[in-house]
Amino acid sequence: MQQEIHLQLSPKDASNPAAITLAIAQHLGKKTSAVSGFHCLKKSIDARKSTVLINMKVNAFIDEPFYNTPKPEFHFQDVLHAQKKVLIIGAGPAGLFAALKLIERGIKPIILERGKDVRDRRRDLAILNKEGVLNEDSNYCFGEGGAGTYSDGKLYTRSSKRGNVIEILQLLVHFGADENILYTAHPHIGTNKLPKIIQQMREQIIASGGEVHFNERVTDLEIKNNRISTLVCHTGNKWDADEVVLATGHSAKDIYQLLYKKDVLIESKPFALGVRIEHPQSLIDTIQYHCPTHQPRDEFLPAASYQLVEQVDNRGVFSFCMCPGGIIATASTTQQELVVNGWSPSKRNNPYANSGMVVQINLNDAELVERGSNNEIGKIHSKKNEPNPFSLHDLQESIERKAYQAGGGFFVAPAQRMTDFVNKKHSNSLPENSYLRGVNSVKLDEVLPSFIYESLQQALKAFGKKMRGYYTEEAIIVAPESRTSSPIKIPRDPETLRHPQISNLFPCAEGAGYAGGIVSAAMDGQAVAMKLCGI
Repeated sequence: MQQEIHLQLSPKDASNPAAITLAIAQHLGKKTSAVSGFHCLKKSIDARKSTVLINMKVNAFIDEPFYNTPKPEFHFQDVLHAQKKVLIIGAGPAGLFAALKLIERGIKPIILERGKDVRDRRRDLAILNKEGVLNEDSNYCFGEGGAGTYSDGKLYTRSSKRGNVIEILQLLVHFGADENILYTAHPHIGTNKLPKIIQQMREQIIASGGEVHFNERVTDLEIKNNRISTLVCHTGNKWDADEVVLATGHSAKDIYQLLYKKDVLIESKPFALGVRIEHPQSLIDTIQYHCPTHQPRDEFLPAASYQLVEQVDNRGVFSFCMCPGGIIATASTTQQELVVNGWSPSKRNNPYANSGMVVQINLNDAELVERGSNNEIGKIHSKKNEPNPFSLHDLQESIERKAYQAGGGFFVAPAQRMTDFVNKKHSNSLPENSYLRGVNSVKLDEVLPSFIYESLQQALKAFGKKMRGYYTEEAIIVAPESRTSSPIKIPRDPETLRHPQISNLFPCAEGAGYAGGIVSAAMDGQAVAMKLCGI
């Protein structure tokens, strides 16, 4: 027979199949010989008490032969000569998963990606990290696989109602991800492994007759009878459009500008903005796993993570994209604008733990900050008697420009010790950290708007009480973490997923305001593809 069993094991035993088999036998009052094998269904860490345990749910085979669970089969059709074609702008998770779903249904996808493939993109990132030279089309945000490819590869999502999470994970396993992402509580692939998986997905699309074109940045679109008839790229190439999936990611400012100039409806959208905080990983391990000070964590435990949230004057402050054993990276997409983000390799074995710590930004918050007089979008908006959809975009951009200037250029980041940040003191020295471009000691109240700075001040004090030891001079704050999501939304009909004005335009995923992260973006890409298939 087969039986589902819940176990609590030590980290060492949970990593040993023989120990798990023994625990199953003891749980059932059987001999170990009666247990022919098991499948892990769920696995999570329980660190609420001083002794850290691993919770496991397994399907055990008792007194019958063990067999492996059949892997799901995906049937990708030959669409080389398919009658119906769909243009997809962007080769991030939304674009790639939409393309695969279209191929399953016999429709040919043609992907236009402004950036480079994963291999060439890696070279541009190396130049950025070493020399501070940014390629605006090939960076941590733009290029094959999108922002997630080289910024961690986290697969955790709360958006299960948006689509089939399991199918997304199974597809990733099909293209080379470790099967443990199917059952771990917070699945993670790692920046070092995800590029190969993305490449395998692209190769499948091409092998099935789909097309993927790199270095094709959309710069114009021709609209006739409320339909996009042609897409024009900066190369001069033109693409006839039957249906268009817009899956550009949260940083494609030029696409928002293009839509606005073409009188295509877009809207301002709340988002979150703040800083990235980095601690020694050993300190976070000590706090979360109750380790004795200056002693390493259990070798069978992963680098510890955390989640924090606090309400400050009815405004949410929360951790975002926490990266255990990670690195802080330059996520800028525009010259003289600084953005930081974090990522972790698959082993999460770097000596630092970093996390975004961001503040909720509401629609009326742009009024709290003086807007720059040289903003091109502001000039465009001044000609139109309607609400400015770029109000929060302008706020975001102004902070990124201030941060770049405060750092001193070449994407050096302004930074401060956590304790000095809270006490509004200049840091005479800064802790060792992972940010490759280097940091410059700056009072960050000169970079961040006061309502963001003061919200973070109060929240950090509260977090120090929730996690004893978190509030420390050993932590460094690097600014700004400003690309948590897009500050602009591209509206769509909730049933058809089409733009309300442009009947063959399907706004999709993070860049349109409908997802946040790899899995939710992939699910939204699939959802749009299903609508295109008439399902």
